[in-house]
Amino acid sequence: MNSVNWDRVNEELANCDKRAVAGLYGLPNLGSPARSVYYDGVVSPPWEIPEEIVVQVAITGDFIRRDDNPNQPYSSEEVLAEAQTVARAGASAVHIHVRNEMGHGVLEKDRFEAVVRPLRDEFPDLHVDGCLVPFYDGEYDAMVELIEDKLFDGCPINPTAAFEGDTLFAKPPALLLDKTRRLVETNQFAPIGIYTDGDIANADRWLFRSGLLKSGQTWGILPALPGCTPMLNARQMFEGLLRNVAAIKDVDPEAKIMVCSSGRASSYVVTAAALLGLHIRVGMEDTMWRWPHREDLVQSNLQAFEQAKLIAQVTGRTIASPARARELMGVPGAVTPV
Repeated sequence: MNSVNWDRVNEELANCDKRAVAGLYGLPNLGSPARSVYYDGVVSPPWEIPEEIVVQVAITGDFIRRDDNPNQPYSSEEVLAEAQTVARAGASAVHIHVRNEMGHGVLEKDRFEAVVRPLRDEFPDLHVDGCLVPFYDGEYDAMVELIEDKLFDGCPINPTAAFEGDTLFAKPPALLLDKTRRLVETNQFAPIGIYTDGDIANADRWLFRSGLLKSGQTWGILPALPGCTPMLNARQMFEGLLRNVAAIKDVDPEAKIMVCSSGRASSYVVTAAALLGLHIRVGMEDTMWRWPHREDLVQSNLQAFEQAKLIAQVTGRTIASPARARELMGVPGAVTPV
């Protein structure tokens, strides 16, 4: 049963001659999305989406272990081979961690050099940044030495205090400020890595309001990891990403933003980022899954990069060359390690 007044419907059918109303005011133009007969100009202008997209590949990270993903690279030789493969395939940049024999991330100069120097020799324009977070005794001195040696183009700074999985990751303000100052004074790249909304506020009050950083920085959004910006479904993903981007723009109106394929959000969140005109980071550091709704594991960094190439293709964007990526992200010119 329904409440439709069918007598009235039948009456109106007769009155309208059983046809739709068509006011053909623009003949022969019936409904062009491109032009109007009433004025010369663009009716539907192209969206302001950057043509080029930087695709960085984060090779291994610290969090994902082989009992999560058996394909995870551990040794410096494996990290180098993965980085070389994606660079040869056209990656814009790479992000490097190194691990010890137990698979734990470490700040060891010899291990980093075994990866970075061969990359520099083969790909002199390639932007290579590294994770230099001192967790253990003696690693602060190693961080300082690596920054002073300029082995990398730079390294992320993390104004965060968050649980990531079962691990508390907190960068004390003094360490954050000291590391940022060292990178700024040596003219190195210092992207701001944020995991939650609060990290954006921390960056604002400690790094920007202090005058240490000016507008126009590069920001990296790492959502969807357990304990970070929640993205437990597609709605949370879109809402969380848009909130992060808007909050960053409030702090840094000229910000350059890169979104990582983190956690379950994986390939979907970087697809959303590409649609928004942002840059993306993919690879085996940030996720073990290829898609949010399936259990397929990432087999290699090359596989992740090839998927990113498809994302760029279907969103009509061109992957930036390494040299061009430096310009787009504000990375200083190719460096020669000391």
